[in-house]
Amino acid sequence: MTVTKPNVVFLLADNLGYGDVSCYGSGGEMRGMPTPNMDKLASEGLLMNQFLVEAACTPSRAACLTGRYSIRCGLSLVVVPGGDNELKGDEFTLGELFKSQGYNTRYYGKWHLGETSESEPQYHGFDEWRFGFYGSSDGTLNGDNMSRYQAPIPLQEEGVMYIRHGKTPNTPSEKLFPWNLEYRREIDNEMTTDAVEYISEQAEAGDPFFLFMGLTRPHFPNLPSEDFEGKSRIGGYGDCVMELDHNVGRMMDAVKDAGIEDNTIFVFVSDNGPTTTATLPNEMHLASAGPWRGELGDATEGSIRTVGMIKWPGHIQPGGKAEGMVSIMDFLPTFANILGGELPDDRPIDGIDQTDYLLGKQDESNREHLITFIGSRIAAVRWRQWRIHAMNTYMTDNNPSLGGYMGYRNETAGYPMIFNIEADLREMRNVAIENTWVIRPYSKIIAEYMGSLRDHPNPPAANVTVF
Repeated sequence: MTVTKPNVVFLLADNLGYGDVSCYGSGGEMRGMPTPNMDKLASEGLLMNQFLVEAACTPSRAACLTGRYSIRCGLSLVVVPGGDNELKGDEFTLGELFKSQGYNTRYYGKWHLGETSESEPQYHGFDEWRFGFYGSSDGTLNGDNMSRYQAPIPLQEEGVMYIRHGKTPNTPSEKLFPWNLEYRREIDNEMTTDAVEYISEQAEAGDPFFLFMGLTRPHFPNLPSEDFEGKSRIGGYGDCVMELDHNVGRMMDAVKDAGIEDNTIFVFVSDNGPTTTATLPNEMHLASAGPWRGELGDATEGSIRTVGMIKWPGHIQPGGKAEGMVSIMDFLPTFANILGGELPDDRPIDGIDQTDYLLGKQDESNREHLITFIGSRIAAVRWRQWRIHAMNTYMTDNNPSLGGYMGYRNETAGYPMIFNIEADLREMRNVAIENTWVIRPYSKIIAEYMGSLRDHPNPPAANVTVF
């Protein structure tokens, strides 16, 4: 069979920061952890300088797959064990888009969108889910081997996560073995080896494929494999960033070796900004959001502006930089346009088709604003170079202090804080007094979103403190 539609390899890193990668100007070698393969991908494709996501793992994954604000799926907070929020069966996803166009579809690794069978990838357009797990990499700490962190926790069945295999569509996944600290060192390498074989097999068969890989690096705990332990100059975090970079290179090589490079769209992005405050005792303050302030779980630029690059030989000019806003939600309508697929018209789609912008056919992005939600709240709005905050997130006063989702929040007195992030990258100077006019577009953006709720109300947002 002659492939007429492009294959798509979509790699999603976990908690990789804007300041962790060389090609973004403040990471890589200068921080003791070179990223040559990510840099190579950027040089051969397009680096998105304003790639915008949601504030954490679950929200970004929901937004990526559905092309909608995660709050519309009830997934605007991280899914935790025992919570009842999940990706519902009636959501339309990237997997279903590609499947509708005759693609073979496969999902690898982290899901984090619910713990029931019906929320699993193979119920959402993917033919198979391999090396799967429901939650987050820190779920590996629910074992009896926490002594490495001086905090032993007895092994309890209800606290154990498993690596899972969803073998066929619309069939529950099977438990394979516990997802623990020992396997935490190897999972990315093993799933990359499997994915390399998948690419080779699909290329030989001549069928178009969509491969989505939920990588685990560099989410804590950062335990590198034996080959990468001590590779960086800054410890476990740097070792794992270098291991992530190595696996990105393996995937790029697999596409090239299979002879399908010219007909493959290769995407590499991060789900959210880094964890820059405390996680575990030997991993504090190693990740970087580059020049931006903030981290995973808050509404600042450092939380939602992260790594994003895309390569498509013959279509995307190599070595370019996209300076305009591109959201993780924009992939769904963009791919729909490229494939000639249709999106549902019975729900709001918040993603914007960016095909012409990414292909260099127009100079300006089609996006100029983005709302950031935390739980049920509108926490901030980006409009052009303005970041407008409805509330503030700050670090706790305990030792170690914690930010992001584990931090504290306070309210304003009824008017938002306004920051010009081109003049004030770290959002330190509130310029609301001299720029009250910005409230007009801010209010219009929110009013348009609120108006969409009249016919399409959101399900209850996840929250384990407000019932």
